[in-house]
Amino acid sequence: MEFNFATLWEKTADLIPNETAIICGDEQKTWGEYENVSAKLATALIDAGLSTYSKAGLYLHNSNEYLEAQFSIFKIGGTPINVNYRYKSEELLYLLDNSDCEALFYQACYGDQINKIKDSLPKIKAWIEVADGSDSVVENCVHYSSLIEQCSEMERWNRPDDIVYMLYTGGTTGMPKGVMYNQAEFIQGMFKTLRAMGYELPEDLDTIDEYILDLNNKKALPVSLVGCPLMHGTGMWLGCFVPHNLGGAVATIPGLGFDPDKIWQECSRINVTNIVIVGDAFARPMLDALEVAATKNQPYDLASLNQITSSGVMWSSEVKAGLLEHHDMTLMDTMGSTEGGMGASVSTRESKPETAQFRLNPGMIVLKDDGDLVEPGSEDTGLLGISGDVAMIPIGYYKDEKKSAETFREYKGTRYSFPGDYAKIEADGSIILLGRGSNCINSAGEKIYPEEVEEALKKDPLVFDCLVVGLPDERFGQKIVAVVSTLENQAVEEADLINNARERLAGYKLPKTIVFSDVVERAPNGKANYKWAKSFAAEKLS
Repeated sequence: MEFNFATLWEKTADLIPNETAIICGDEQKTWGEYENVSAKLATALIDAGLSTYSKAGLYLHNSNEYLEAQFSIFKIGGTPINVNYRYKSEELLYLLDNSDCEALFYQACYGDQINKIKDSLPKIKAWIEVADGSDSVVENCVHYSSLIEQCSEMERWNRPDDIVYMLYTGGTTGMPKGVMYNQAEFIQGMFKTLRAMGYELPEDLDTIDEYILDLNNKKALPVSLVGCPLMHGTGMWLGCFVPHNLGGAVATIPGLGFDPDKIWQECSRINVTNIVIVGDAFARPMLDALEVAATKNQPYDLASLNQITSSGVMWSSEVKAGLLEHHDMTLMDTMGSTEGGMGASVSTRESKPETAQFRLNPGMIVLKDDGDLVEPGSEDTGLLGISGDVAMIPIGYYKDEKKSAETFREYKGTRYSFPGDYAKIEADGSIILLGRGSNCINSAGEKIYPEEVEEALKKDPLVFDCLVVGLPDERFGQKIVAVVSTLENQAVEEADLINNARERLAGYKLPKTIVFSDVVERAPNGKANYKWAKSFAAEKLS
């Protein structure tokens, strides 16, 4: 079996050409149509001068075009480069130059940003514009739709097994970094993920075609609705790669912004089996929408929904429990990062939902700063390390040997990934995830992890969202400050919130100050924007 995304999906297009592959609003394409369009775009890339191992960027919103363009890059044996659509000219210039992009698919509405950097990127041979109603302002661009009309389908070929798959991290603690994987090993890791999610795949993956045909005959092909951006790992890996590798469909919602009612409407309309989100930033509004619909006696039809999958940030037990009250399903809370997946916590109506608590699997370690292992039941904390036994370990960071050596290193002869997440181990062997060391607050010599404080504050029924940061303090080095938004911006006393959290936190972890904001800003994928929170809090307290 060839472990290459393009080859896998070409075979699926041959197996089930008339089954749905991609959906965005009213636009749907079958596997046959999906493969046909991608093959024409692949020809356009080759004609522009790209070849095997070339990089091409995707500066696009969630859409069918995003997935078609990505498929076309895989087809030529290239590497797609995810580009955050919020990036402005300087960030774009850094990313496209750092990744050695030779082509860029971009949303027409970002033409003004392209014009600012176009002349500084001589390596880019094709600027491919996806129409969205905006006026085209980029000279010498080529139009996505024209390429499909003009190009013939690229012939299929046997791709080499050393092609790199790469995903750029968000750069929340520095400039974005390209995390590199061997594509063949990455795909094999994705099939491990599918087994962990409960799919009874054949041991011999050469027979995966038979498995897909069996799913199709049973009308059991997955339909995955991606609630978060495809430009981030959670949306692409869990929302696209997982269903596509089983012959399933990937659904996205056109336009920017997160609308929970649209999520539930689509779930009913196209019989979604799995929704992919990023923690409470998505799940809490979705729960609120369900409760409003129930109050109006107009509940959404969720009969097809089997699972909601989340990764990347905290998904609180209260929100999980609320969702399960509305529908009997599985909630899979996965723990991981671009640098390596770590495990999952599964909640159902029969099992009590937990927050940030995961099982320590064989092949995972928690290493103290002094190099010793954290012992179960101790109060020690350490860096979580993942080996190739339980996760896909990257090759390293693109063009960053120093950071690669720090993150991907050996411990007693085994290579581990240490993405930067701190944790402690309970006596029963379960992991309590504390958060990123880069966000850790050091107050009077004590380490405080923002996510732990945020979870305690969010248990208050009036708190809608919050982020916790450390600000300079003459006495303690750093003081803990929480930026909080409340439900419907209701007034609440700072002292009351702190006292309520006191029941769940040691005194030294309590916020010294709470700053209120109408909205707690987050990235499009729901991840915490600590840079904004620190700036906002400092300004309010100055």
